[in-house]
Amino acid sequence: MTDAEIPRFTGDALPYAGGDPYADHRTADFPFTHLVDLADRRLGAGVIAANDEFFAERENLLKPEPAVFDPEHFGHKGKIMDGWETRRRRGVSAAEPHPTPDDHDWALVRLGAPGVIRGIVLDTAHFRGNYPQAVSVEGASLPGSPSPDDLLAPDVKWTVLVPRTPVGGHAANGFAVDAEQRFTHLRINQHPDGGIARLRVYGEVAPDPAWLAALGTFDLAALENGGQVEDASDRFYSPATNTIQPGRSRKMDDGWETRRRRDRGNDWIRYRLAAQSEIRAVEIDTAYLKGNSAGWASLSVRDGEDGDWSEILPRTPLQPDTNHRFVLDGPVRATHVRIDIFPDGGISRLRLYGSLTEAGADALAARHRELGG
Repeated sequence: MTDAEIPRFTGDALPYAGGDPYADHRTADFPFTHLVDLADRRLGAGVIAANDEFFAERENLLKPEPAVFDPEHFGHKGKIMDGWETRRRRGVSAAEPHPTPDDHDWALVRLGAPGVIRGIVLDTAHFRGNYPQAVSVEGASLPGSPSPDDLLAPDVKWTVLVPRTPVGGHAANGFAVDAEQRFTHLRINQHPDGGIARLRVYGEVAPDPAWLAALGTFDLAALENGGQVEDASDRFYSPATNTIQPGRSRKMDDGWETRRRRDRGNDWIRYRLAAQSEIRAVEIDTAYLKGNSAGWASLSVRDGEDGDWSEILPRTPLQPDTNHRFVLDGPVRATHVRIDIFPDGGISRLRLYGSLTEAGADALAARHRELGG
């Protein structure tokens, strides 16, 4: 689906009339939301600056949960919204009371993991009459940890990812992105002012090969290192991508849990590693999955898109709420890994420790150069 084919929302939503505030929220099934959110706080993303956050602070943009609306929640500045909201812009005089066409507010976002962006959602949930007239998004790639002043310097190259586009109030406004580049930061612009509840930036992590080379041994499946979930048998209760998020799970829905099976099959996840690698050790964690952890698990690998699958960890019993560690008999070369759980249930994390092969490191470095890294 191209950006032209993605549903567009414009105009005000009706004033809140009570009941479920999401009942009339406008949204769509965007084709890129199965990808990792590069602006996830768990990956280290942050909103590092904004020119104005008078009514509601910029950090709300990256909260992982949907925006909350409390019709009775007011403060000394006015209605308190769960999003980023700026004050109303004014013109320069009584004769010119309106903002100019170029007037706009902005926020700078550091992506949690640099990568290639495939889609962006700017959700104006609960901003029914106080959303921006239009939005635009730009991306930049800077090494290290640049400050807001570094990002705002005149020599920084910003690439337009979303041109200035009208949006709707109380709506998930989605945009497909076609820029085969690696980005580290975004500039979110709202024209001329208003409020945005949530930002989601969907794409593929593009790690720094020099960093991975310096680490030597690392988690080859981790999102932050370029691992990804390619497919899963079931995502009923929680996404399979949770299994390769940073850190240990902190609650049950921070892992992967499937519905209860009533057949004789089993559930599984298939992963693509950062690049061709040699795996030496495995962790399968069932943290916070107590009455619903998988009963058994096995691991299989293949080397290349068309390689044959071979089992490296036979069907092994799992304990609830436990981190299980396995040292392999020797390094196992792979580009893909599949975990099968029996019969159903879930795991919270999968860690695959090892290092890149010479061919894997070369391929990753070549891809980094292609993306402008």
